[in-house]
Amino acid sequence: MNKVYLIGGGATKIGEHWEKSLRDLFVEAALKAVDSAEISLKDIEAVYVGNMSSGELQGQEHLGSLMATWLGIPGVAAAKVEAACASGGVAFHQAYLAVASGLYDCVLVGGVEKMTDAIIYDVTAALIMADDYEYVAFTGASFVGLNAIVYRYYMEKFGVKQEDIALFAVHDHKYAVKNPYAQYQFAVSLEKVLESPNVADPIKLFECAPVGDGSAALVICSEDFAKKLGKDFLVQVAASTVATDTISLTNRRDLATLEATVKAANRAYRIAKISVEDIDVIEVHDAFTILGVLHLEDLGFAEKGQGWKLLKEGELEKNAKIPTNMSGGLKARGHPVGSTGVYQIFDIYLQLIGEAPNQVDSAEIGLAQSVGGVGGTVAINILRRVK
Repeated sequence: MNKVYLIGGGATKIGEHWEKSLRDLFVEAALKAVDSAEISLKDIEAVYVGNMSSGELQGQEHLGSLMATWLGIPGVAAAKVEAACASGGVAFHQAYLAVASGLYDCVLVGGVEKMTDAIIYDVTAALIMADDYEYVAFTGASFVGLNAIVYRYYMEKFGVKQEDIALFAVHDHKYAVKNPYAQYQFAVSLEKVLESPNVADPIKLFECAPVGDGSAALVICSEDFAKKLGKDFLVQVAASTVATDTISLTNRRDLATLEATVKAANRAYRIAKISVEDIDVIEVHDAFTILGVLHLEDLGFAEKGQGWKLLKEGELEKNAKIPTNMSGGLKARGHPVGSTGVYQIFDIYLQLIGEAPNQVDSAEIGLAQSVGGVGGTVAINILRRVK
């Protein structure tokens, strides 16, 4: 496999963009990424679009051709990539493979989702499609409800208090304050989180990622293309992996372990030739606070049942043991589902080039984890700064 480099990125602020369409958001982020890379649109040979629910919520599919058309580059290879909430991370994986194989030298990968224009019933119906619709959704289960099952199981199995898990929301909001792309740029107290209404017991409203619109985009390229740019340093894609688990919780060995994360992460560490101790900053998928805790364990940063201790003891803070979700995470930066994986990689990229809002000192290796469904699909992307 050839070396792959990330040379530019751009994003829109996540929020309620009533005045912008799906294509408007994507084009805005894509043009920012191209400008950041200091290249021309003519250099782009392929476009990958991460999206989950445009067909359900906007009545629009065929996003590859649509976005290539509105970017003014019809003729390039282009396609939509869908993997539930991991769509953005998997789209990046596909773009990575296209460059690593030698097929293309310069590729644009973006994620986009527009959710606030839809009524909440339709958004809920779209999100449950991340699970087995025929065998799960017909029971009346919601996506929040499925995560509530995991939350309750984890607390009972390991004897953990809800306040120790809900603290993840407080952590995220703290770092979203300085992030110009974040949907919720304000701090919250633990008391505020715990006093918020139940959505699906035990999950509180302030433990859930919000509904929002947004797009993020990245430009990746081959080593030869990167060298022609003459930059002082580059960001290499050290590893990009994807794994799946059974789509529904009913077939899982252990509800407190997302096997797809374990498999994808371990393979990524082998490919990148690193261990967890080498990683300087991470972005984990925390659509609900319980997931943030689980992922710390499944990624190898804590023993099973102990991830909450990293949070409570301050080990996730900037310049602590493992700085986590310096963007504000899904909870506070926002979670426009199909674009979230690209936002996460963009956040790590900013850390490695020294331009992050909450910059970690001397960050050289970063990891982004994207999750589809309740762990049905997981993408792990590791970036490394190189001279």
